[in-house]
Amino acid sequence: MRRVLVVDDEENLRLVLRTLLRRHGYEVETAESGDDALGMVDSFGPDVVLTDVRMPKMGGLDLLTTLKAKGNDATVIVMSAYGNMDLALEAMKAGAYDYVQKPFKPDEIVLALRKAEERELLRRENRALRDEIRKEHKFEDILAKSQKMQDIFRTISKIAEYKTTVLVAGESGVGKELVARAIHHRSTRRGGSFVAVNCGAIPENLLESELFGHKKGAFTDAVQDRRGLFEEADGGSLFLDEIGELPLALQVKLLRVLEDEKIRRVGDTRDIKVDVRIITATHRDLLAETKAGRFREDLFYRLNVLSILVPPLRDRRDDIPLLIDHFVARNNVRLGTSIRGLDTESRRLLFEYPWPGNVRELENTIERAMVLAEGDQIVAQDLPDRLREARDPVQMQLASGELSVKKTMRIVEEILIRRALQRTKGNRTRAAEVLEISHRALLYKIKDYEITDL
Repeated sequence: MRRVLVVDDEENLRLVLRTLLRRHGYEVETAESGDDALGMVDSFGPDVVLTDVRMPKMGGLDLLTTLKAKGNDATVIVMSAYGNMDLALEAMKAGAYDYVQKPFKPDEIVLALRKAEERELLRRENRALRDEIRKEHKFEDILAKSQKMQDIFRTISKIAEYKTTVLVAGESGVGKELVARAIHHRSTRRGGSFVAVNCGAIPENLLESELFGHKKGAFTDAVQDRRGLFEEADGGSLFLDEIGELPLALQVKLLRVLEDEKIRRVGDTRDIKVDVRIITATHRDLLAETKAGRFREDLFYRLNVLSILVPPLRDRRDDIPLLIDHFVARNNVRLGTSIRGLDTESRRLLFEYPWPGNVRELENTIERAMVLAEGDQIVAQDLPDRLREARDPVQMQLASGELSVKKTMRIVEEILIRRALQRTKGNRTRAAEVLEISHRALLYKIKDYEITDL
C-alpha cells in the first residue's frame, strides 16, 4: 500500500502532505477536490485516499460514496477539522477506515497509514485463507465441509458418468439444482446444455408445449414451429425441478420418453429421437404421493433408479460458517459493500437458528444484514427479529410448520446431548451418565449429529 492520493482544497496542506509522505517512501499524487480525485483514481490507482471531509463541489463523504458505488477498494482516511466531526463520523459509517482530526502532527498521518497497511495485510491474509478453505471444500458450485455433504460429493462422482436417471430429494432451499448441475458438469455431457425447468411454475396447459415443443398451427398462438426443452437439452441434461407437480397426463408422456428416448411435438405426427439425461428433484415424499394416487408408481420407480437426499441446513451446521463467509465475500463484490465479517453474537444467532428456508434463507439473511449494516461488521441488530428473538429451537421448529415427530425429536436429542457435553466440559463418559444412555450410543450420536464445536 504505497500509493496515496491526497485530496484537499488547501494548496499548502497538499504540498506539506506530499513532501511528508514521499519522505516516508510513499508515491503521492494530489487533487484539490473530489471531482478531480475521481478523474485520477483510474489512472493513478491509489491504495489509500487521504481526503478532507469538507470541500467545495464534491466533499470527502460524496467521494467515498462514489468510490464505493464504483467498486473501488482503495482504503479511505478522512481528515476533519473540529467543527466537521459529525461528517467524519458519518464517513466512518459509510465505510471510511479512519479519520484524522485537523490540525494534526506529521506522525499522526504516518501512523494512520501504517495502521491501514497492517489492516490491509491482515485482510489479504484472511482472504487468501478463506480462498484456500473454499477451494478445499468446494465441489463444482457447492460449498460444504460437513460429512453428509462430503458423502453426497462422493456419490455424485460415482454416478455422474452414467446416463441413469437421478432423483434429488430435499426441502426447499437446500440446493437441489446445484446438485443436479454438479452431476451434469462431472459427466461427459458437460459440453452439452444443462436445461432446468420448474414443473410447478408453468401452467398445465402450457407445460406440454414447453417440454416437447409444438408445430405451427397446433393451437391458437402456435404461429411457428417451436423446439421444446427436451430438444434444447439434446446431448446434455434436463433438470425437472418439483417433478411432484407434474400433471398425471404428462407423467405418462414423460414415462414414454424415458423408455423410448423419443418425443413428439404438440400437433406433430412424427417422433423425434433425443439423447437426454433426466435429473429430477422434489421436496415432496413421492412414495407417499404414489400411494395417494397423485403420482404414477411406474414413473416413480423409473425416476428413482439413483437417489440423493440433500440434508437440511440445520442437520449440517458445520457448513454454516463456511457459507456465511462465502456470501459476505460474494455480496461485497456484487453490492459494492466492504463488510469485514460478523461479530461473535451475530455468528452465534446464525449458527443456532434452525433455518426452515435452508441455504436460500441464509443467503437472503446475509444480504439483508449487509445492506442494513452501519459499520464494516454485521452485528446482531442487523439481523431479522426472528433470529434475535432467540426462541427455543423446538418452538422455532414447530413455528416453521414442521409436524414430523421424528425430525423434532432429533432436534430435542441434539440439544440435550450438547447441553450434557457442556455441563461435563466435554467428558463423554460423564455426559453419557447424565443422559442415561451408553457411552457407545453417545459416541454414535455425536458422530450422527456432527457435534464438533464443543
